[in-house]
Amino acid sequence: MSLDTTRIAYATIVRKEVSRFMRIWQQTLMPPVITTSLYFVIFGNLIGPRIGSMEGFRYMDFIVPGLILMSVITNAYSNVSSSFFGAKFQRSIEELQVSPTPNWVILAGYVTGGMVRGLLVGLVVTIVALMFSRLRLHSVPVALSVILLTAMLFSLAGFINGLFARNFDDVSIIPTFVLTPLIYLGGVFYTINLLPPFWQTVSHVNPILYMINGFRYGFIGISDIGLGLSFAIAVTFIVVLFGASLYLLERGYGIRD
Repeated sequence: MSLDTTRIAYATIVRKEVSRFMRIWQQTLMPPVITTSLYFVIFGNLIGPRIGSMEGFRYMDFIVPGLILMSVITNAYSNVSSSFFGAKFQRSIEELQVSPTPNWVILAGYVTGGMVRGLLVGLVVTIVALMFSRLRLHSVPVALSVILLTAMLFSLAGFINGLFARNFDDVSIIPTFVLTPLIYLGGVFYTINLLPPFWQTVSHVNPILYMINGFRYGFIGISDIGLGLSFAIAVTFIVVLFGASLYLLERGYGIRD
């Protein structure tokens, strides 16, 4: 397959993915904005003043980076898992696989689509946050790098979920029972320095903790985790998940069964 043909195949998959969620933007873009706005109102305006400052910052300013990244994680993940399972269910993925399109292009197209949705929702949530918080950026390169790596990582994770899913219920099991608890226990609403030593150690097993802290550093310049470690964890997970996704796709796992 020539380079031009590969580029066209990749662009076609991405365009299909983006148009898919943009056609129903009321269901894909608006709910995260409404949910996050409620977090801002309840945790920021109502509970925040009672909590006071967190690590020297207003509580609202402290939680904003975590809430933005939370919306990116959930939307990047759900977009790929639901879209790829839908392609399996309709058997359209089989037609794509018998075409000359390489599997890595198929994977890259779906992952890019998930990243676009995650980043778009993150941008809208950031605009909403401007109404509640005095947003500032301590380091633009760090913030952009972390949000891009996070969107890529959870798009890959959603792809694996879509591969393993046998029915529509399987698509929602992981987000409900695994992803959501990891997000809430990843330091979105608190610093792990408030936890007892044992639970601080347990928290370090949660990969989302590293991404939220890296993103928080990009905004307000503080982090419970070393910045280098945050990047190392994100890149390691991306490499592992990309390799696993490509291997499973080439084996036809969940597609030819």
